Amino acid sequence: MTIEQAEQQLIEEFSYFTDWMDKYNYIIELGKELPLIEPQYKTEQHLISGCQSQVWLHAEFSDGKIIFSADSDAIITKGIVNLLIKVLSNRTPEEILEAKLDFIDAIGLRAHLSPTRSNGLNSMLKQMKIYATVVKSADLHKLTQINFSA
Repeated sequence: MTIEQAEQQLIEEFSYFTDWMDKYNYIIELGKELPLIEPQYKTEQHLISGCQSQVWLHAEFSDGKIIFSADSDAIITKGIVNLLIKVLSNRTPEEILEAKLDFIDAIGLRAHLSPTRSNGLNSMLKQMKIYATVVKSADLHKLTQINFSA
C-alpha cells in the first residue's frame, strides 16, 4: 500500500463519523492500538519538543525503510501519532520526505485541534521528516541499519 492509499483509507474511515466527538473517540481508539515504543527509548533524547503532552518517537532504519514507534502520556496524542505512523512507518526516506499528508486536512484534524496540539502534530511530522533526512543523507551503500539512539 502506498502512502496515498494509506491516506485515502484513513479519509474513508473518518468519513463514517459526522460528529467530531465521534472522530475524537476514534482517535482515542487509535491511541489504544498504538504499537508502543520499547521502554529503553522512553528517554529525554526521544521526546519531541513542542508537544503539549510528552511524546516519545523512535525510528529504526532497516531494509531500506524507516520504522517508527511511539508513546505518549495523553491518549489523544497517542491516537494522533498512531495516524502518522500508519501513514509514514515502513516507508523509504524518499517516500516520507515526499509525502504531502493531505489526509490531515481532509479529515479535518488540524482544524479541530487546539493550537498547542496542532503545534505538537507539526513537531511530530517535523521529527519524522528529520529522521528521513538523516537516513537519506547517509551513505546507504555502507549502511544497512540505523538505530536512532545515543
